[in-house]
Amino acid sequence: MEFKNTLAFAQSLDAQDNLKAYRDEFIFPKIKGEEVIYFTGNSLGLQPKRTKAFVDEVMKDWGELAVEGHFYAEKPWWDYHERLAAPLAKVVGALPEEVSVMNTLTVNLHLLMVSFYNPTKNRFKILCEEKAFPSDQYMFQSQVRFHGLDPEETIVEIKKRDGEHHWRTEDILAKIEELGDELALVLIGGVNYYNGQVMDMETITKAGKAVGANVGWDLAHAVGNVELKLHDWDADFASWCSYKYMNSGPGNASGIFVNKKHLNKKDIQRFEGWWGTKKETRFLMKPEFEPMENADAWQISNVPILSVAPYLASLTMFDEVGMQKLIEKRKLIVSYLEYILHEIDKEVDSSFEIITPEDRGCQLSVFLHGQGKSLFNYLMENGVITDWREPNVIRLAPAPFYSTYEDMYRFGQILKEGVLKNLK
Repeated sequence: MEFKNTLAFAQSLDAQDNLKAYRDEFIFPKIKGEEVIYFTGNSLGLQPKRTKAFVDEVMKDWGELAVEGHFYAEKPWWDYHERLAAPLAKVVGALPEEVSVMNTLTVNLHLLMVSFYNPTKNRFKILCEEKAFPSDQYMFQSQVRFHGLDPEETIVEIKKRDGEHHWRTEDILAKIEELGDELALVLIGGVNYYNGQVMDMETITKAGKAVGANVGWDLAHAVGNVELKLHDWDADFASWCSYKYMNSGPGNASGIFVNKKHLNKKDIQRFEGWWGTKKETRFLMKPEFEPMENADAWQISNVPILSVAPYLASLTMFDEVGMQKLIEKRKLIVSYLEYILHEIDKEVDSSFEIITPEDRGCQLSVFLHGQGKSLFNYLMENGVITDWREPNVIRLAPAPFYSTYEDMYRFGQILKEGVLKNLK
C-alpha cells in the first residue's frame, strides 16, 4: 500500500477498518478535554467499558449470596476461572486443558520453574536473553541460588552483536548447540519489552528440545499481540500477564500454559495447594493431593474472582474478533506509524532511529537522536501517552483494538511540533 501523510488518507484507512467499532468499547483518558493518543497498551491496556458489568455482577452476587456465591452465583466462583480457558487457549495456541489462570506473572514463572528447572551436576545451565526484564533476572538469580548454584556460572545470556539493537536467531541457536548437555532450561521473553522484537519461538523451542532442555516462554509482551502456537511448537510451559494487550486491569491475574504431555505426570515436581486438587474430591478434605488433570493442577489457592472478572470481560472481545483480525490490523497500523516517523524525520532537523526489527508486534522503539526528555514531556503534555526509556528511547505501541490511523497521523504532527519547539 502506498501511504500518505495526510489526515484524509488516515481517515480513509479508518473508514475501511473492520475493527473500528471496538474503539468505542474502551474508556480513554483525556488531556485538555481531548481523548489521548494512547501508545502504552504494552504497559497497561485501556479499560473496556464492558468490564464494569462483569465486576458489578460479582459484587452483586457477593452482597446477595455471600459465601453461597461460590456455588449459586450466575457464574459460580468455584469454577469461574474455567470460563477463561477456551478463549485464552485460542489466543496462545493451546488446548483448553493446557491453560489456567492464577496468581501474577513472576509468581507463576517461579512456580513453573519448580517443575521445569531441576538442575543436575551436569545439566544445570539456564539460557535467557541479555538484559531480560529485571523481574525475570531476579527470578533466575534467586532460583539458581535456591539450588545452591552460582548465578555467574549458571545463567547464560544471549548477547546482541556489537552495534546492533536486536538478537539474531542464529546466535541463539549456536549458543544452544554450544551448551548442549549442560543446558537445563531455555526461558526467554517471546517479545522483548525494550526493543519490541518478536523472537522466533518455534525455531528456538525446537533447538532447545533437541539438546534435551526444557523450554519456556515469558509472554508478557506477546500475548494478545502476536501469533502464538504453544502446543504445536511443543513448548513445555509459558506464562504471561493479562494487563497489557489483554486489557484486564492493573496488576491483574496471570495465565499459564503447561504442555499436555506434562499433565498427569505423577513424578513431576510442583508446589501444590488445595485448589489444584480434583474438583470431585476437593471438599472431602482428603490428606493426599489428587491433582486436576489439566493445568489447574498448578493452582495453589482459590482464584481472586474480582481480578478474574475483568480478564473474562476482555476475553469476550478477543473471542468475538479472533487473533487473526487483530494481527492483520496490527501489521498495517504499525507500518503506517513507521511511515509517519520516517516522513516527520524528513521534515525536521533531527533523526529518529527505529531499533525494532521487522520481526515485531505492536511496538516500535525509537531512538530520538538529538532530542532529550523534553520532547517526551511535550508529547505527554499534548495528549500523547507514550513511554520513555533511558537514555533517549520512546516506545510506541498502537494496540489494534482501540488505536486509529488518525491517531498515527495526529501523533506525527504533534511530534513535529515538539521537535521544532525544542530546536528554537
